[in-house]
Amino acid sequence: MKRQSLALLLGSLCAMSAFATTYVRVEKDGTKTYSDRPIPGGQPVDLQPAQTYSAPPVSTSSQGSREADLLRRTDDFRYTSCSVTPGNDETFHSPESVTISVSMNPPLRGNDFVTLTVDGQAAQPGAMSYTLSPAYRGTHTVGVTVKNSTGQTVCSSSSVFHIQQPGLNSPGRQVPSRR
Repeated sequence: MKRQSLALLLGSLCAMSAFATTYVRVEKDGTKTYSDRPIPGGQPVDLQPAQTYSAPPVSTSSQGSREADLLRRTDDFRYTSCSVTPGNDETFHSPESVTISVSMNPPLRGNDFVTLTVDGQAAQPGAMSYTLSPAYRGTHTVGVTVKNSTGQTVCSSSSVFHIQQPGLNSPGRQVPSRR
């Protein structure tokens, strides 16, 4: 019981000292001595309240409302569809080239930017179509990403297509006829 009373007494003294006046005395050598009790030759320290900051009021003018509405509509915009051709798992047999194109609904907005990639590499910046030539055999990945003026992705799509080119010794290879 004595320990609990002592702890309670010490806690209340600490709390009261936090609200107590602080005194300062300047010594002959210029050093300062601080105390929470009056000291001979000491003066009470006038503590100013902490500096605070109040944000300016939000403008409710019609101009501010129009700008906020425009930003909200820009952030919420999405294309209803976007796709890249050739379609997924489409196969080409012995092509010299393959045309890759992007389609979207609604059409591309003026401030949006298209990035078309072929096998992980950017094709032509801002291009809506690209011709892969020569068309090497194998599996190829194409993708499109459309970003708005703030850099937010508003549309993306990808597909994988295959190019088959029979070898010279392939049994299914057509030999050109000689006349």
